[in-house]
Amino acid sequence: MERDIPTYSLLLLIVFVMIPFTIAYIYQLGLKKEIIWSTVRGTLQLFLIGLILTYLFDLPPLVGIPIMLSVMILVATFHARKKGKELPYIFITILVGLIGVEIIVLSMWLGFGMISFTPEEVIPMSGMVIGNSMVAMGLALERLKSEFEQNRGKLLAALSLGATPKHAAHMSIKKTLNAALIPNIDQLKTIGLVQLPGMMTGLILGGVAPIIAIKYQLVISISIFSSVSLSAIFISMVMYRFFFNKQMQLLNLQDIKKNG
Repeated sequence: MERDIPTYSLLLLIVFVMIPFTIAYIYQLGLKKEIIWSTVRGTLQLFLIGLILTYLFDLPPLVGIPIMLSVMILVATFHARKKGKELPYIFITILVGLIGVEIIVLSMWLGFGMISFTPEEVIPMSGMVIGNSMVAMGLALERLKSEFEQNRGKLLAALSLGATPKHAAHMSIKKTLNAALIPNIDQLKTIGLVQLPGMMTGLILGGVAPIIAIKYQLVISISIFSSVSLSAIFISMVMYRFFFNKQMQLLNLQDIKKNG
């Protein structure tokens, strides 16, 4: 049984928006325009995607699913590349990484019979995987740049003692992966205790039995954890190499940008 939310109730959500807006105003955070714009933009995007999904769900799976997944991956790539715009080949690297992760996860879902190849199942679940992989790549890129800038002295010392770029960068890559994975590890630790995850909540609100909702939530939670791990490792192992030249000398971001 479907339960709809009245339109006037949605309009009253402006009350919730006014809370962060008021805080930004009182403390002069300079975020008032950002709060209003992000709220309006997010609302319009959601309604637009609702109309698009309604259309795609009526198309054959082999048509609707590739179209939507392609759009998701391209948008995620454009967004994540902003975190590493100084690095060469960043767009194609992120694009290949997201496509690879999606292929792996979707193959496992279908191969193990966890979901069926329908737009109603593939698109929402893939969206969560792609979105979290995008965030993981962005976090990894930001932390990787920070590690190489802050630990420049240690890296130079390691290179001067004969370490290869791979060995010299090992600790920086390790810290980068820790920063990218810890949020998901913490989320898994408290899943179902501190909060009911989004997919599970949505299914229960849609009338699905709690046990079935839990099974789907387990599938997506473990899949996201796996995809985040793969994404962070992939982008870190590819991008750290650009911090060194062919003579195994350490480069800063300005040098990398010039060479790129």
